[in-house]
Amino acid sequence: MRLLLDAGNTRIKWALVSGDEWLRRGDSPTERAEELSQQLADVGEVRQIWVSNVAGETVARHIRELRVGQHGEPHFIVARTMQCGVRNGYDDPAQLGSDRWAALIAAWHLAGRGCLVVNSGTATTVDALSATGEFLGGLILPGMVLMQRSLSASTARIRLAQGSYAAFPKNTADALFSGAIQASCGAIGRQHALLDDAGAPVVLGGGAAEILREHLNLPLLVVDNLVLQGILLIAQEASE
Repeated sequence: MRLLLDAGNTRIKWALVSGDEWLRRGDSPTERAEELSQQLADVGEVRQIWVSNVAGETVARHIRELRVGQHGEPHFIVARTMQCGVRNGYDDPAQLGSDRWAALIAAWHLAGRGCLVVNSGTATTVDALSATGEFLGGLILPGMVLMQRSLSASTARIRLAQGSYAAFPKNTADALFSGAIQASCGAIGRQHALLDDAGAPVVLGGGAAEILREHLNLPLLVVDNLVLQGILLIAQEASE
């Protein structure tokens, strides 16, 4: 049995997998990473731990200290030049975030063709895959919540409050929320147009996926736990 961990800036998602069967899933705040051992105390016989960590060394240390099952050292994935059928076109392949790399691998295996891979959490990443599985490059922009918080924190008269979407907002809360949606969807739409393939799917994941999907007039494949799925594919290839 494998334990998969996706340690992001806001949350740590985890899953227990036996072969291709997903047994359990959960998540916890990244700022409480020291509680992972307690949360996972009853998971059973874990033989391997595979991790994508973009949350820093303190979180990595808590993951190394996990005492679950009879596994060796956790496997922390890093982006490679080639893995699981995906070629990495980054200028320095190792500098690509492990979460983006895992999401690209999962998207390639799900879509099997050129596509746009969008993961919208604390940050929104918009990455392009070619028809032959080459990572062409991508964008990083603030996520939905971060866009709104940054404006609220940097301006004297804007206060963060829950807004609703409107084409032409008439109050500040709606203007902030709608602006974040339009900015995100605009970036996604522009990158999709650059693929020059109207039928290319947008593989969409992350906490804001359900919000964004309502406003994207593009072919969509909405996927839960895209990074975890990529981590599993990496682990499976390593075991072959």
